[in-house]
Parts: sequence; C-alpha cells; structure tokens
Amino acid sequence: MTVSCDLTTAEESNVTQAIDRRSFLESSTLAAAGLVGLAPLGLAADKKKPKPLYKISLTQYSLHRTIAQGKLKNIDFTTFTRKEFNIDAVEYWNRPFFKKATDAAYISGMRKRADAVGVGATVILIDGEGNLGDPTAAKRKDSVNRHKKWVTAAKALGCHSIRVNARSKGSYDEQLKLAADGLRMLSEFAATVKMNVIVENHGGLSSNGQWLSAVMKRVGLKNCGTLPDFGNFRNYDRYKGVRELMPFAKSVSAKSHDFDKNGNETKTDFLKMMKIVVDAGYHDFVGIEFEGGRLSEVAGVHATKKLLTRVRDKLST
Repeated sequence: MTVSCDLTTAEESNVTQAIDRRSFLESSTLAAAGLVGLAPLGLAADKKKPKPLYKISLTQYSLHRTIAQGKLKNIDFTTFTRKEFNIDAVEYWNRPFFKKATDAAYISGMRKRADAVGVGATVILIDGEGNLGDPTAAKRKDSVNRHKKWVTAAKALGCHSIRVNARSKGSYDEQLKLAADGLRMLSEFAATVKMNVIVENHGGLSSNGQWLSAVMKRVGLKNCGTLPDFGNFRNYDRYKGVRELMPFAKSVSAKSHDFDKNGNETKTDFLKMMKIVVDAGYHDFVGIEFEGGRLSEVAGVHATKKLLTRVRDKLST
C-alpha cells in the first residue's frame, strides 16, 4: 500500500505556523544574545561618573609669601594653579590686585588667563576696605561703597561671592546690630547683580559661631551667608563653630598649618570637620588655605590637597 506524503491545506498551515514560530524564536534568541552582549557597552556609555562629595579649590592667600616675594605675579596665579596643582577653581585675594578692581582691561585679562587653562573662580577675599560694622554711620556707609567695586570685579571674574569681614566695636549686641546693618546694605546692592556677600570667621566676634549665626539671621537675606574657616575660631571650639555656620555657608575654607607623619593636619581633624561640612548638605568647593611656616607654601598646598582627597574618598565609602 502506498502511503501518500501529501498534506491537507489545514496541515500545511499548521506546519508553516510552526516553522514561523521556530524561526521567530531562534531570531529572538539570537537578537537577545546580541543585546546581552551589547548592553554593558551601551550602559557604560550612558552611565555618568558620580559627582564628588565635594570639590577642591585653592585660596590665593595660600601663596601670599610667594606673591609678596615677586616669585608669582597675580596675573599668572590661575596658570600656576593648573600647572602645579591641577586644581579646577580658585578663591582670589584682593591684596595682590588691590588697585585694579576698577581696571576693566586688567580684570578681563585675569578672566582670559583663567578660562584658557580651565580654572574657575568662586570668591574674592576682600580686606582693607573699612569696617562694615563701623559704629559711625558715615564710615559704615563708606565701607559699603568701597566694597561695591569688588562685587562688580568678582562678577566679571566669574565668582559667585565676595568674602568680607564683619568687624565692629561696642558690646556684643551693639556689634551684632551694626555688622548686620552694613552687611544688609552691601548685600542689597550685590543682589542687583545676582552676587553673594559672605562673612568669614576672621577675628573679633566673627570668630564666635553663635554671634555670626545671629548676624546672618538678623540680615535675613538669601545672598548674605558665611565662609566657615577651620582655623579662625581661636578660643572657640572650631567644630562647634563650623557646625553653627554651615547652615549659611556658600563656601568653605580648609585652613591648614602643618602635618604629622601620616599626612594629617596637626590642629584640625579633617575627617571630623569635613563630615560636619557634608552632613550639612554642602558639596561645593572647599578652598585650600595653607598658612604654615615649616613647609613651603607649594608643599603645604600639595599636602592639604592630598589630605582633602583622602578624606573625601573615605567619606564617600
């Protein structure tokens, strides 16, 4: 008996569908395999590097002796910062270009030099322009006016703030009132060009964290803040002081003087201090401010950067 191999139309349809399903599954499997192989590459391309817990900058005052000795010109500061330390941003100090605040060409030249090497700016530290908390109203107003040119210069340099002092005379409460008055006037001007006025704990009652915090609250303006410095509290607990100033901080100064054999700063526990800083929600630039005498200024900056980097890595894990 001869067995026919012919299929009915229905049977042919079933076979065709089975073949189609098998082909689709095989193709899908191959495609999936290909995708599995390619996925890590795609994800790696899309994955961004995590932001650092904080960034590191350099305060120009760290090199004040080098500048005073004529070994480094102010105009070359950012170029030197990039070449020697590979640091991305700076805090300028007004003393090395004290008479240049209104020299638009000079300020423009500073900005061009900085931009050429990819070094940004955060703050200009202002000294020598009178007391914003002077008991005499006319002198207080004069100090405010003398600071205004630095607000303009800082804006042109790409900074977000000028750092000022809150020096005054009188009782605790009198100085609080006077300093707040001068700061408010200057901050109101700075707000018109979207700039900040920040106060460092820098001697007198400003080195009292409670007092300076109270000044900030009395001023009550968003663009008036603090620049906590690790080393300027003198007879005031530095950790307590930084903790009190961090709610208002728009910049931070990592003051250093000397280091032990393990690379730790001898006056400040940087791990403890930087934990206070980051726990306050601050993740912006922390400025190296070396003031030591045993090490050279260049060596001191390198040592401080190394310590800040090590502390950042430890806190990040």
